[in-house]
Amino acid sequence: MFGLNPLILENTPMIFMPPQYLFEAPFADHAAFKAHIERKAQSEDPLFYAIIDKASGKAVGYATLMRIDTIHRVIEVGNIMYGTPLQKTPGATEAQYLLMRYVFDTLGYRRYEWKCNALNAPSRRAADRFGFTFEGIFRQHMIVRGRNRDTAWYSILDTEWPKQKRAFEAWLHPQNFDGDGRQMKNLNAFK
Repeated sequence: MFGLNPLILENTPMIFMPPQYLFEAPFADHAAFKAHIERKAQSEDPLFYAIIDKASGKAVGYATLMRIDTIHRVIEVGNIMYGTPLQKTPGATEAQYLLMRYVFDTLGYRRYEWKCNALNAPSRRAADRFGFTFEGIFRQHMIVRGRNRDTAWYSILDTEWPKQKRAFEAWLHPQNFDGDGRQMKNLNAFK
């Protein structure tokens, strides 16, 4: 079981080398990483959330709600970093479900966006798996670390959320996992 808390230094996964597709450059040392997290914790847009393993109380990753448009009720999830204990686990899926539930059920947003480097195949597969609809490629959308970045755009709409929510809840149900924690059916089987 996992939860989301606002990101603060005390609940930050200690990962100094960000994945290749995040905006941050590798950190020189712990002090640089600490300063970086302190800046993130003060931000109002984007909003950074630590993903907390409830069993250990430790942060195992973070995710960000960004480009927050309260007038049009559109929000983007991004800047996602899963530490090794969270990668390829049911908790990774649960974290995305918790964010979606918060955005749609609590905040009442109409559109939830996922954008990633078009070359980031794992992120694109994740967007598909989580039920996002591919909307296209924005060519030369950004310059990141001195290189052109084409951006793949995905979304889930509020009208699609009830079906997605049922699929996540069925997939996350304990009966969908064997004694070793392996899924019996994949998420797409519940859609």
